[in-house]
Amino acid sequence: PLDSADREAFDHLHRFPADPAFRVLARFKPARKVRSFGMRTSTDRVPEYRKVGVLHFMLDGRKEELHVYQNVKLSEQEPYRNHFFVPFTDLTNGEETYGGGRYLDLWGPLGEQVELDLNRAYNPYCAYSHRYSCPIPPAENHLPLRVTAGVLKFHD
Repeated sequence: PLDSADREAFDHLHRFPADPAFRVLARFKPARKVRSFGMRTSTDRVPEYRKVGVLHFMLDGRKEELHVYQNVKLSEQEPYRNHFFVPFTDLTNGEETYGGGRYLDLWGPLGEQVELDLNRAYNPYCAYSHRYSCPIPPAENHLPLRVTAGVLKFHD
């Protein structure tokens, strides 16, 4: 997803050191009623998503939760039928990490217990180029702590 000028100088993505404290077992609670909605993006594009449930977990001694979504159009394609999307923000955004938040992918089916590994958090394509239209993490997916795991900010 890099612009041509960045591609020439690109060597690798920088990450926080892997930290087992950011790999947690979460309890998945499916949504009672799954409804689709238009998720805001960095452009005027509004893709349709379903909120499929909530992950409840402990992190840094606190009870936290992240909502889990599924892209409606993508889920109609065989390889993505069991693909789930967890966009989130935290207190590192705009400092060590991309200001627009980061993403996690989960592959299902999702059972009652789900391993949530924040070390796998990655930047949306918008972190690398303005050519892309990226989902904006909903406010309900803000973690009020520093997630020092996953991919760091690409540009200073």
